[in-house]
Amino acid sequence: MTTPPRPRPTPSALLTPEQPVRDEDGTRRPALLWRAGPHRMISSALLGGGIGERAWVLNLQVRPGYDRMDPAAHLAAVAASLGLTGPGVGLMTAADVTAWTRGADEGVEALATTGIGIPTWAAAPGPGRPGTPPPGTINIIAAIPVPLSDAALVNAIATATEAKVQALLEAGHQCTGTPSDAICIAAAIPHPNTPVEPFAGPRSTWGARLARAVHTAVLTGAHNDQARRTTIHAPT
Repeated sequence: MTTPPRPRPTPSALLTPEQPVRDEDGTRRPALLWRAGPHRMISSALLGGGIGERAWVLNLQVRPGYDRMDPAAHLAAVAASLGLTGPGVGLMTAADVTAWTRGADEGVEALATTGIGIPTWAAAPGPGRPGTPPPGTINIIAAIPVPLSDAALVNAIATATEAKVQALLEAGHQCTGTPSDAICIAAAIPHPNTPVEPFAGPRSTWGARLARAVHTAVLTGAHNDQARRTTIHAPT
């Protein structure tokens, strides 16, 4: 398998996450919060998914085996407790969000929280499961500093997902992800007389940068997750 070019780091961070902590179920649980300011986002998230202007992204760590039937309401309540107002995006994961990893390439940045406890192939045989899926274990947040068309935003989701799968395979995992991975991509809001990028495929200018940033974040996270699991299961 070929190795992509090494990403070129961004001079200043666009994605600057905070790590608030809350008390829940008798446990101190962290979250990852990006106060993005107005951006145009596309997301598969439980809260604030779809395409639209959003001001924040919350990646909430929950207990393993999370089984609440109101995850969107849960996310909204935590967001309110953190003083977040207006439309935003809320994701969930059982992975350790304090172990987040970053990738950057020529203005594009990506963050990933990576836990690969339930690896799966996208086209695995058997029926799907109805109802709310368990919290995502590979969550990706990416920021692109230029406006994208609706079609390019959709294309960016595909490009980031392809880069995630490439990273997992290079890390030695026989899977395309976990059953409930989630993603959020933020782009600049277009203004009058501002050109909008029509493409975000893996060989377009901004899509290629996005792919390399996501690849770096997920590959680093996958290696860290492997090391953590090896340490936990190592004989004493």
